[in-house]
Amino acid sequence: MFGDIARFLLDIVFTLFGAALILRAWMQAVRLPPRNPFSQGVFQVTDWLVVPLRRVLPGRGGVDWASLVGAWLTAVVYLVLVVTVAGGEPASLFPMVLVIALLTVLKWAVNLLMWATLLMGLLSWINPRAPSLALLSVLTAPFLNPIRRVMPLIGGMDLSPLVLFVLTQIALMIIGRIGFGVFGTL
Repeated sequence: MFGDIARFLLDIVFTLFGAALILRAWMQAVRLPPRNPFSQGVFQVTDWLVVPLRRVLPGRGGVDWASLVGAWLTAVVYLVLVVTVAGGEPASLFPMVLVIALLTVLKWAVNLLMWATLLMGLLSWINPRAPSLALLSVLTAPFLNPIRRVMPLIGGMDLSPLVLFVLTQIALMIIGRIGFGVFGTL
């Protein structure tokens, strides 16, 4: 029972922190204004890891490499702790942990996109004037705009968030299958 509780708590803490690091990189990629309260909160939570990493890994090509590498390092620590709590020996899985950490970061990113899309869709129906809707629209626009170009409005409704939601679910299934394949080789 202790192992289940510990794994649950590790999953929550590391997933939220990893998602915050990915969100930081995502906000910078879409050039979200850094002065809004949401951005400030994400920066406050992640600065302790990103600022030192930025000295070694400066951003290049519009990509915040320090945040992304920070998310990957977070996934590595998460996986090592999960294996340790389960009674395993993390050193014996070391090369595979690095690959699985990459898949974990990808899973966190796709989950983040899924939740942002879901929240944006719900807010657009419930409260279209919500301040957070503008933030979510900026974040999801790079993913929704290509779908909108292909898919017309149906009855005046934009169904592109629904399509993106379905695509993120498919992506999560694929990532899970790849992860299972990597674990199956151990």
